[in-house]
Amino acid sequence: MKKAGKIVIIGTGFVGSTTAFALIDAGLATELVLIDVDKDKAVGEAMDLNHGISFVKPVKIYAGDYESCKDAEIIIITAGANQKPGETRLDLAKKNAQITKSIVENIINWTTQAILIMVTNPVDVLTYVMFKYSNLPKNQIIGSGTVLDSSRFRYLLGEHCMVDVRNVHAYILGEHGDSEVAAWSLTNIGGVSFAQECLLCGKNCSPDIKNEIFNKVKNAAYEIIQRKGATYYAVALAVKNSQAQAGIMIDATGIPSAITANKVKDIRAAVGYNEYAIRSSREHNNSNLLTLGARIFDVEILKSFIDLWLNTEFEGGRHQKRLDKITEIENHKL
Repeated sequence: MKKAGKIVIIGTGFVGSTTAFALIDAGLATELVLIDVDKDKAVGEAMDLNHGISFVKPVKIYAGDYESCKDAEIIIITAGANQKPGETRLDLAKKNAQITKSIVENIINWTTQAILIMVTNPVDVLTYVMFKYSNLPKNQIIGSGTVLDSSRFRYLLGEHCMVDVRNVHAYILGEHGDSEVAAWSLTNIGGVSFAQECLLCGKNCSPDIKNEIFNKVKNAAYEIIQRKGATYYAVALAVKNSQAQAGIMIDATGIPSAITANKVKDIRAAVGYNEYAIRSSREHNNSNLLTLGARIFDVEILKSFIDLWLNTEFEGGRHQKRLDKITEIENHKL
């Protein structure tokens, strides 16, 4: 039986430990378990957090092991190799997929009831890896998706329009990565569409300015990593805020990351961007579809895409093999 308010965080690096802090500061956990391959690190983080619990709502915090997952309500996975300067999120896919596989196997030895939230990059790929190896229902497998990207987008728009970011409503859709898409048609400032706001405020909202804002969103992580080595504050707040509002993590489209619901209205990542995806979803009209970026793929085709990272050694010609596989997927007719 799940224990209400019990949250487990696997991985106590920058993202995991900052997420733990954000959760207890918001009073969202009654019991918080920290698990890490480096047990001393987990113990140290638990000690540090415990020394501040007189300032927050009552919570039990301790370092545990996978047995501690057995009655958890939510399990958050932040463990994995860090993104280094010059690396893309997808460059992390193979090594973090193997780590994820091992973590999931350990989790399901103790529970099949918890909601699993993937935060580690590349989050879209790893969310599906977690789904594949857990054999859990898809409504228990959630990825952080583009929540962070959308927050970055809102901040930059708020700066540009000189308004409080809380009045900016804007979304980044698709992959949490280089193929993400800005949903300009859905963007509004205090209920006024972005296009109308531009006419009212008299600021320069040319296509070049819009592209500049979007590119700053897309490349934000690379710049931060170059400057300070890692990003963690904003993603921790994104995880905390999503749990506070909904109890689960969803991406900016309102869909569990990497797994779509079953009608075209539920795959908004495709709207206005990929007519092929919309056509395919209408023809199939089923839930056997997954998203990668803003494109929609048949489950079996996407499985082969993930398996390529899991089972192929990329030594020499690595990028060509990857590009060949992507091309094969892109050209596949559902």
